[in-house]
Amino acid sequence: MNVLPKDLRFGAGVPVKRVEDLRLVTGRGHYVDDQRHADALWLVVLRSPHAHARIAAIDTDAARAMPGVVAIYTGADLVADDVGTLPTLPIFKRPDGSPMAYAPRRLLAHERVRFTGEPVAAVVADSRANAQAAAEVIAVDYAVEPAVTDPVAAAEPGAPRVWQDCPDNVVAGMSYGDAAAVEAAFKAAAHTVSLDVVSQRLVPAAMEPRSVIAEIEKGGRLVMHMQTQTPTQTRDTLAGAVLKRPPDSVLIRVGDIGGGFGQKTGLYPEDGIVAYAAVKLQRKVRWRGERTDDFVGGTHGRDLTSTAEFALDAKGRVQAFRVRSIGGTGAYLSGTGVIIPLVLGPFVATGTYDLPLVHIDVKAVMTHTAPVGAYRGAGRPEAVYIVERLMDAAARKLGMDPRKIRKLNFVKPGQMPYTTATGQTYDSGAFAHMLDRASELADWDGFAARKRAAKAKGLLYGRGLASYIEWTGGRAHTEKVSLRATGDGKVVLHSATQAMGQGLETAYSQMISAALGIPMDKVVVIQGNTDLAQGFGSVGSRSLFVGGTAAVVSSVDLITKAREGAANVLEAGVGDIEYHEGVLTVAGTDRRISLFDLAGRLPGGELAVDSEGEVDGPSWPNGTHICEVEIDPQTGITNVVRYTTVDDVGVAVNPMLVTGQIHGGVAQGVGQALYEGVHYDGEGQLLTATWQDYCVPRASDVPPVGVTLDGSAPCRTNPLGAKGCGESGAIGGPPCVVNAAMDALAPVGVANLHAPLTPQKVWAAIREAQAAAAA
Repeated sequence: MNVLPKDLRFGAGVPVKRVEDLRLVTGRGHYVDDQRHADALWLVVLRSPHAHARIAAIDTDAARAMPGVVAIYTGADLVADDVGTLPTLPIFKRPDGSPMAYAPRRLLAHERVRFTGEPVAAVVADSRANAQAAAEVIAVDYAVEPAVTDPVAAAEPGAPRVWQDCPDNVVAGMSYGDAAAVEAAFKAAAHTVSLDVVSQRLVPAAMEPRSVIAEIEKGGRLVMHMQTQTPTQTRDTLAGAVLKRPPDSVLIRVGDIGGGFGQKTGLYPEDGIVAYAAVKLQRKVRWRGERTDDFVGGTHGRDLTSTAEFALDAKGRVQAFRVRSIGGTGAYLSGTGVIIPLVLGPFVATGTYDLPLVHIDVKAVMTHTAPVGAYRGAGRPEAVYIVERLMDAAARKLGMDPRKIRKLNFVKPGQMPYTTATGQTYDSGAFAHMLDRASELADWDGFAARKRAAKAKGLLYGRGLASYIEWTGGRAHTEKVSLRATGDGKVVLHSATQAMGQGLETAYSQMISAALGIPMDKVVVIQGNTDLAQGFGSVGSRSLFVGGTAAVVSSVDLITKAREGAANVLEAGVGDIEYHEGVLTVAGTDRRISLFDLAGRLPGGELAVDSEGEVDGPSWPNGTHICEVEIDPQTGITNVVRYTTVDDVGVAVNPMLVTGQIHGGVAQGVGQALYEGVHYDGEGQLLTATWQDYCVPRASDVPPVGVTLDGSAPCRTNPLGAKGCGESGAIGGPPCVVNAAMDALAPVGVANLHAPLTPQKVWAAIREAQAAAAA
């Protein structure tokens, strides 16, 4: 971990307004599809209408004769040109100890399609309309075969195979803990509680659909204008695995991204096809996805089905925790498709609780569906959802206050650093304190009166609680940046992290401005250019506490180098040079030079440093969410009417940015709890492929969210004391809202429902419970 000067300021705690917003809200954002390239060819993808079929033949003759068509490519063409597949790291084992089993992901399907929406052919034409018209006349002869879309059904004997070399569709499996000791604890327990929990499949709802432009520079270099949260990784995958050329022969440029949420990590087949076509034709080629392209061809999130159990003593102390889960990967493995259920979820499986005895068994299973990948939280929302839903079920069964049972089982501050049963170490946290603060701010004691008022209106009323914790960092604990002061009065930061709405330009500018003592408008932040910076990118809420550490370290390094340069110019010893607010002075004299004047005297007119930020490990943001819901028993409609969070993000550099991140995450959590869900039919057709069929929350569906930041337990693994915050709201939100709904439904006899809690589902459950009670 870097050690920073004790007196260094880096702007923490100041709610500086976002510097990006004026550009973005006045139509001056730099989005891929806004680029004007009149000479570019357009590429359109033909997708499979079947979830599972053998490709018997593809006839492109009629399409090639259509107006404006320049080229048509099929999977066979790419195989003939030795175009590579999207890589998967085979680092896991199947439950029987054999190697991972998975289908190779080609840019265009070859010989067989494995999900509805898989790219089968690509048409390149002089206009998008001409490319679309030609794609529609390509004749593909499919021999349709049975498909399976449910991961649990896919793991059953005799299920249709997704990949011929994997007879049971199980890609890999992992087991944590001591099964025998857990079984013994269950046999000796005073109480046991079991709950089936499903984190349904979701579609990330970024404002901007995916798009890409590829062009060839003089000399043959490939330049890609695209949306990606990980520019360096994307470049290396495209160059090395797909096109099989040196990394420096490809340049990735990323402008503004209209939302990422994990879906825009890594390389998609469409990106690779566009690159291949540009290289093949030596022409500029572009592709813009429709919204449905993201629904059917983009990665989805979640898709975890679990049975979870607690063994408890008579007082409500958990003696053992057991979980059996099946995680759907889709037909192909995205870069994170197996890591999410097998590793990232188990990292936080025990939540904020001291649960030393666990047995967690997880299998990753293929289905004939779109691949599953990272989506805001990536495994942590699923895991926290399990333990928080189960904690409420235990409280209800034992007749305990849901706060009391949590406090009884919380990890205590005196236990920090605390190593969980799955091998992760929490460096800091005050979980009971967060719960107490949230209870006070949510007016816990006023709930009974609000419930009576709702009952008088004929409504069911419930309160939900969730204590969450998140692992952040993406297992990449270093980040390199360059920082340069210029003779024209600017300080320019080059970083390989990637903005996609978080406000990184503001946060980095704020930190560098404070560290150097210069106005914020003197700071320029440049991201999204693999020639200027290479690094891990922005995933796992790592940008601020890792990338921000690098930005602050570079400021310190720049001051050090500036003192050396000033000593030479002012003919003094380095130890005699003082730096303050952009000016270097010989101590005790009036001899001075500004940082920018010094830079102007140097070769190239700039003073530059290359720096590396390093942290000791992940950060563990945590907190408590409390909400209240109303349910109309006549319609089944559930409304969230109150929402309060207290969040430990360590040292908040910009509280306004953090609050916005948590608010947005809560909105997505409400969506998961009440509205959103991907549905395939028995033949593998996606029934939720448009906004008409896939419901996301509107502004009117999310109440005012009271966010309170608590920095009483700063992070100990990085010099800023900061903790990642980008995914927190989406982790605490779903269990909080569903727990509230189940609290409201418990008096009418509804014991358990799976999200999303749609009006139809809630209405039917109430009617079934009433019928059972009357029988």
